[in-house]
Parts: sequence; structure tokens; C-alpha cells
Amino acid sequence: MKVMIVGGGGREHAIAWACKKSGRVDALYACPGNAGIAKLAECKDISVMDKEALLAFAKEKEIDFVIVGPDDPLAAGVADVFLDAGIKTFGPRANAAIIEASKAFSKELMKKYNIPTAAYETFTDVDSAKEYLKSAKLPIVLKADGLALGKGVLICNTLDEALAGVDEIMVDRKFGDAGNKLVVEEFMTGREVSVLCYSDGTTILPMTSAQDHKRAGDGDTGLNTGGMGTFSPSPFYTEEVDRFCKEKIYGPTIAAMKAEGREFKGVLFCGLMLTPDGPKVLEFNARFGDPEAQVVIPRMKNDIIDVMEACADGTLDRIDLEFEDNAAVCVMLASDGYPLSYKKGFKISGLESFEGRDDYFVFHSGTKFDGDDVVTNGGRVLGVTALGSSLKEARANAYKATELISFENKYMRHDIGKAIDEAEA
Repeated sequence: MKVMIVGGGGREHAIAWACKKSGRVDALYACPGNAGIAKLAECKDISVMDKEALLAFAKEKEIDFVIVGPDDPLAAGVADVFLDAGIKTFGPRANAAIIEASKAFSKELMKKYNIPTAAYETFTDVDSAKEYLKSAKLPIVLKADGLALGKGVLICNTLDEALAGVDEIMVDRKFGDAGNKLVVEEFMTGREVSVLCYSDGTTILPMTSAQDHKRAGDGDTGLNTGGMGTFSPSPFYTEEVDRFCKEKIYGPTIAAMKAEGREFKGVLFCGLMLTPDGPKVLEFNARFGDPEAQVVIPRMKNDIIDVMEACADGTLDRIDLEFEDNAAVCVMLASDGYPLSYKKGFKISGLESFEGRDDYFVFHSGTKFDGDDVVTNGGRVLGVTALGSSLKEARANAYKATELISFENKYMRHDIGKAIDEAEA
């Protein structure tokens, strides 16, 4: 079959890598792709938001199956465009992708259907939000309602911080239109775990667990980013937690979306907090996480096309989803200065060291070609992933693998997977 991937980040590179392994893919295309994806697929420089051009390209290439990767195009209805044209597509329609695109919607859904999450209030008026905060328990969490590249969340320890945070989101518009509505949420404590789930609208199959590191600096310091590294599985995601989440969170969420007339087909990303009162939902995303995809996909035994097509066809109940009994760790190589200001256009050396390996992987997030050279083209540049028989071995391998790559202003965290040690303490 002819497969087209919409997107050009590390998540899409991991998906392209898995598609290339599939025995069912005869031709692979990506829009816009990146320098890494270009090794696997024919790339066409079309914006992920250009619905008309994407559809025209799909028709020109007689695409059989489209995979929409990022959140913005899903929220904007890019999957709808392909589905309405009769092209089989992996990814939820816009009316289902709202579970990520509006935090207020997802909170109201969870409240209505008794899905465990933090207590919250929503505001569209600055003065009302500030008045509420004056009597709220601290610390407290402020969230821009809309999509903000994983960065629209502020944890405020004092009232002054919270009041300034309201201004930042709603007045200064730091996150643009995402701040039209504000969600004020109870601060939860516990371990964070991410579980990505395949869904066909009725059946939901959880993948292996993972844990992301959002802060830019070692020791979870600095600004929030799109993710500086991940590991899988999480040692804190026990069989007991899994049973609870399947019964109280995963299944009920998909059933709730169906009951609301918003059938969800694709990947439901469940960000969880393992609180003293049990697992609760931090957030939902409507697609593979990035960089979570870079540790989860390499551990999956199944042919990714078989699973994704079953999601699209409503036959996921026929899939026996399996993962390797191993571990994976991903360390993001970023441009120094990310997520604020940084320089790009630097030549990357050492990528050839990963060719033909099945234990080390390098997934491109922000790269492009400059002639024959691959150069940096973003804040997060490369996701270096390694496998191991244990989390500690995978982590050691991942950091060894980062030494194979060099570019000017290369930056990374040195404590990805620190929870692995804490789990054994």
C-alpha cells in the first residue's frame, strides 16, 4: 500500500521507521518530513496545516492510507479532509481531537463521566480568575485552554505568581489564542506516567508505559519544553495501576467520547498522576506524544500498519498488541538556548554511526538538508534512543549513543531516567 505521513518531527520519524519495517508498505511519503525521514520516504514540503495541498498530493500519489501525526492539524480537521475524500486515515476527526485542543472540554468530560482528575474551575474573565485565586489553595496550576506546544501550563507556588500567571496567559497572550480561556486546577502530587492507547472508537488498547522529562535543565529545572527525553516502561506503572486505569480511565473515556457523538479513532495519550488517592488524569492528547513515541514504537512487536488500519476500520478487537520485554531510553539533543532563543544551521556529524543498527536509533526532530549536509533546524534537534534488557542498561546505552553525534551548540539533559534509580531506592 501507499502510505503518507503528515508531520515532520521525531514522532513522525519514529512512525516512518516503523512503517518502513512493515511488509505492507510499498511506497512511503511524508509532508513535510525532515532530513531523517527523507532517508525512508519521499518528502514534499507542504505545511501540515495546508489541507488543500495535502489532499491534492495524496490524490496525485494515489495514497491508500494517511497517518496524521501532530496536534495542530488534527485539531484543525486535517484528518476530516482525507476521510471526507474517502481516503483511509489514522487520526481522530476534529470533533474528537478537541479532547486535546480544549483543556476545558476534557475537564468537563471527565467531570460528567466520573473519570478521576484534579478539581478545577474555568474562566474567560481576568478579574474573575484573579478573585478566585485569592481564596484558592496553593500551589495551584494554571493552564491555557488551547494548544500551546506542551508549554501552556504554569505551576504557581504563591498568590503573586498565580496573579502574574493569569496576566501572562490571558492579558500578555504568551500562548496566543490558547489563552482565551483559562483552566485553574488543583495541584496534584505523585509520579507522572504517560500511557498511549490505540482506539478504534469502541475498543481501546493501552501501549507500554513511558515517562517524559519536560523541564529544560537537569534536576527538572528551567522552562517547560516539548520534552527533553523519555524512558519506557515506567517502574511505577504496576499491574494494579494498569487494572485501575483500564477500568476507570481508558475505557470510560472512549465510551464517553462515543456517547458525546465524538467517536475517537487514533491514539489517545493519557498523562497520569499517580496520587496518594490513586491514578488521576493530568491531560489527554489526541496523538502520539513526542518524544514518548520514540521509546514506545521501537518496543512494539506488531506491524504498525496492521494496528493503525484496525483503528481506522473499527476492528481493533482483533489485534493482540504486544511489546518486547525490554526497555528504551531517549535523550533529546537540543540547540543550546531552547526553548527560548537559539541558533540553527549547524552541520551535524556522526549520523552514519546509527545506520543498520537495531539497538541504537536517532530520530530527527529539527533538521534539514543544506546541500549534502544535515544541519540543525529547530530547538529539539535529534532524539537518540537506545534499547537494553533493563532500564539502567538502556539509559547507559542511550548516553553512549549521544557521544556519537556532534554539532555546534549541542545541549542535553544528563539525568534522563533519574526515576529509574529512585524506583529501586
